[in-house]
Amino acid sequence: MIISSTFDYRKAAKRRLPPFLFHYIDGGAYAEETMRHNCTDLQALALRQRILRQVGTVDLSVKLFDQTLNLPVILAPVGLTGMYARRGEVQAARAAVAKGIPFTLSSVSVCPIAEVQEAVGDAFWFQLYVLKDRGFMRDALERAWASGVRTLVFTVDMPVPGARYRDAHSGMSGPYAGLRRFLQAFTHPHWAWDVGIMGRPHDLGNISTYLKKKIALDDYVGWIGANFDSSISWHDLQWIRDFWKGKMILKGILDPEDAREAVQSGADGIVVSNHGGRQLDGVLSTARALPAIADAVKSDLVILVDSGVRSGLDVVRMIAQGADAVMIGRAFVYALAAAGEKGVTHLLDLFANEMRVAMTLTGAQTIKEITHKSLANTDVFKQ
Repeated sequence: MIISSTFDYRKAAKRRLPPFLFHYIDGGAYAEETMRHNCTDLQALALRQRILRQVGTVDLSVKLFDQTLNLPVILAPVGLTGMYARRGEVQAARAAVAKGIPFTLSSVSVCPIAEVQEAVGDAFWFQLYVLKDRGFMRDALERAWASGVRTLVFTVDMPVPGARYRDAHSGMSGPYAGLRRFLQAFTHPHWAWDVGIMGRPHDLGNISTYLKKKIALDDYVGWIGANFDSSISWHDLQWIRDFWKGKMILKGILDPEDAREAVQSGADGIVVSNHGGRQLDGVLSTARALPAIADAVKSDLVILVDSGVRSGLDVVRMIAQGADAVMIGRAFVYALAAAGEKGVTHLLDLFANEMRVAMTLTGAQTIKEITHKSLANTDVFKQ
């Protein structure tokens, strides 16, 4: 199969993965309207082509905090990444570090913090949920700091798990889920051998380290559901801000008022995110939500964005809407599932090349030159 885009990697991942894993990463909440709008709204933004602009060499680098990224892209935290490729978090982290961009390790990863640190040093970020078990949160933060992590991505849009209809149909949850997953693995022998057998252990490494017992996939949904805390408030973030001495990014902002609250809470950055349409269906796409948030807090903190990004063109669109850089989740997991570390490396090369072409043809030599004026239809969402 010839692979030239994220969409090709998605097809390859669908063939390779057991359905319960493919649909877990590919699906969204409820009827998946927001998940679809994340992509279609972003694609509705028309780039403004300019000619004879003496662009010359295009510089894709961007500075975030005290780090210079070779590309304005960060690999987003994705739970269970190690189920999509053998020790998947390590493979993805290696690809990111080789390309000079951050990899964000999920707190519900298969590979624990120490394993990723051993593979790539301290060149990664760490993500944490708001959980009832504050002992786990403190333990995870301490281990992350000891491993050299200095950037925390704090996910704030999951006080309760989203309702994902696909999971019940695919075998991730629902009746006879364990048996259905076993039968699916049996009919996908390449994955079963490479990941299912050779990729062990399949526990949730960070949680198992804390609890000192194995937390396997069968326990994942129950543990997560029991530990999300729907009673949290902005006040509860204060102890995280006081405890964590590095950079703190709040992930899950969709409203300008919440963005202003993030500034007041001491956040160094935010991720404009609807969790890839996996939490609350019917909310704004991030492409629609981003401009108002950027207008509200652009000068106060770093603005990242995710959800719906499938190409370098989409990265340019998001930056034109006000983002400093972009996080990608599904896209890199498709590539990882299809071709491991090499797949993620290739995907990032595709993104970089697409960005160079888009920037050259819109007259932008640097990332700072990508502005709202880089779009031809800035009023598309006002119609």
